[in-house]
Amino acid sequence: MKVCILSFLLSIYVVSASAQKNEIYFADPTVWVENGKYYMTGTNGNGPKGFALLESEDLLHWHTNDGSDFHMILTPEMDVFGTDMFWAPQIYKDNGFYYLTYSANEQTALAKSKSVYGPYAGVTSMKSPIDKTEKNIDSFIFKDGEKYYLYHVRFNHGNYIWVAELDMDNGVIKPETLKKCIDYTESWEKTDNNIWDPIMEGPTVVKMDGLYYMFYSANHFQNQDYAVGYATAQSPMGPWTKSKKNPIIHRSIVGENGSGHGDFFMGLDGQPYYVYHVHCSDTTVAPRRTRIVPLIIENNEERGLKEISVDYENVIVPVMDK
Repeated sequence: MKVCILSFLLSIYVVSASAQKNEIYFADPTVWVENGKYYMTGTNGNGPKGFALLESEDLLHWHTNDGSDFHMILTPEMDVFGTDMFWAPQIYKDNGFYYLTYSANEQTALAKSKSVYGPYAGVTSMKSPIDKTEKNIDSFIFKDGEKYYLYHVRFNHGNYIWVAELDMDNGVIKPETLKKCIDYTESWEKTDNNIWDPIMEGPTVVKMDGLYYMFYSANHFQNQDYAVGYATAQSPMGPWTKSKKNPIIHRSIVGENGSGHGDFFMGLDGQPYYVYHVHCSDTTVAPRRTRIVPLIIENNEERGLKEISVDYENVIVPVMDK
């Protein structure tokens, strides 16, 4: 991982920018793009239990649709699964419904609404998680052809990313299709200062030119070396091959500690972006702050794939308009 002068200059710029009072404190953020607007939610860093929704036209300035401090689209009081530990949501639209997959009580869950603004309710009358058999978090829905896939994290002396086919109508996985995606294999995924078990989490999958790309985070989120890499596969079920250029987002690149766990999205300008969180400061983890970085995607014709990096000189520090 190379540290260049521009990275340090960027670090100075970002630290200055992060002093803004109205900065957004979403960890594990996700962005949905529709009808000329961006919609963002994430793990609330300084708000009520559940998930709040913000919207923007330019990625820099954000607000609620009703002028409130927190427009809550899902809370424990609603007809949904979960009472605590609401983490890592994803907004997904299919067949006229907006779906919210998320973690609560260390289980993944699925809710839906006719409006992106909610309120969201469980996909069935039963308030139950997607998979009751064991704890699992960090869910991400991906549709390929007529099949739905749920990428998520399962625990076994560490966090590891798994995939299974998803029954959207009933909000459950097809357990016979469960498959592990990636293991801890690279030094950046568990640096020497990591006192925890291996962590592989925060999956996001996108398909480009027939190839599948999985963005994922590694190291513990409290570690300053928390970072983002990606892997490729010929099928949504893998096997996955990690990029030799990993990590693509790391403190040595974007200038802030704990940079990871986010989501890929395509901007209204046709520019691809990755939204992620960083530590509150050089010495404090929480509440985590939200960042957006433009992605640079270049064709490697020799290898038959796209190589991904970030435009670290143009990291966006989103703020709330009051």
